[in-house]
Formats: sequence, C-alpha cells, structure tokens
Amino acid sequence: MRRLTNASIKTGMHWLATQEPRFKIALEKVGYPTLRTKPDGFVGLMQSIVSQQLSTQAARTIWTRLLASGLTDPLVIMNSPDEPLREAGLSRQKIRYVRALAEAPIDYPALRNQSTAEVVDALIPILGIGRWTAQMYALFALQHADVFAPHDLGLQEGMRKLFGLPERPNHTTANTLAEPWSPWRSVASLALWDYHDQVN
Repeated sequence: MRRLTNASIKTGMHWLATQEPRFKIALEKVGYPTLRTKPDGFVGLMQSIVSQQLSTQAARTIWTRLLASGLTDPLVIMNSPDEPLREAGLSRQKIRYVRALAEAPIDYPALRNQSTAEVVDALIPILGIGRWTAQMYALFALQHADVFAPHDLGLQEGMRKLFGLPERPNHTTANTLAEPWSPWRSVASLALWDYHDQVN
C-alpha cells in the first residue's frame, strides 16, 4: 500500500499533472502539497471528533483544554463525570461520542495494515464516526495515499476553483471527477485543499 511521505507526494503530484493538466497549474501556483499528519490511535480519532463542525481555532482551543485536564485517555474519559468534559468545551453530543470511542474495542495496530475500505468499515459503526471522519483518519493518521472524501466541502470548493466550474460540485460529481486520480487521490486532496486556501 502506498503511504504519504514528502517524497511520495512529489511523485504523486507529477503523476497527477500528467493525467490532468489542471494539477500542473495547481503545482505552478501553490507548489507541492504540504504533508499533514495527525497521531493515530485513540488520540487521533478523538481529535477528529472534537473538531467536527468547528473552526480550526475553536477545535484547537477545546483540545488544548482537554490536554491540560488530562482528558485524552480512554480510561480517564470512561471514569470521568460529564462536567470536566463540558467545561473543556465539549457539547453533550460530543461527550457521548468520545465516551463511545473510549469504550470501543478498536485494534489500532491492526488498522495500520488494513486498506482504506477496511479502516472505514471498522470505524463507522462507532457512534460519532461517520465516513468522512474515518476517511480523514486513513489519510492523516495512517497516511494512505489513495483517499478521497467527496463530501468534504473544502475539496468540492477546491475543485470548483481549479476546474473553473460554475458551482461547487456535489459529492457524486466530485467522486466521479476524482476516480481517474487513483492511486494518488490523497495527494490530489492535499493539492485541492492548498489551492482552495491560497488562490482566490
């Protein structure tokens, strides 16, 4: 299985540029995508749950509070009342989600050797983890090189900008457009996010 590294991102970006000329334009305008990583295991998934539907700054603030309170360990969370989690900034719903994650019998080392589809199938039965969260875990924590999350609004908007589309594509259209970018769809995703962030 291909993994993301600084070297493989360059390889993937050059391959994409030969398959789709607009990625050559993205490369010329914003350069090689940045390798982004998150920790794997419980902490990585909990971070993803905390950041759902929040701005980057808000998620960072809540995560900093949780770290300071020692509330990022599954055993601690299972034995903690709701109040400290609420004081750190978690909603009632997200408290339920992180408790469900803490109690889930996930074999994290086994996930490291599984395909993206297997990782997604293993994670989405857990309360609070949808397909997007599982895909982001495969991409950022496990560094899978061929992940594409068609429901991601940032990717949809990056596609609209780079491809000069009249409107943001829906998830079906985005997924269809991305199919030819395999086996480097994670690199395409990183490039689209960077393009969306840096190009008006």
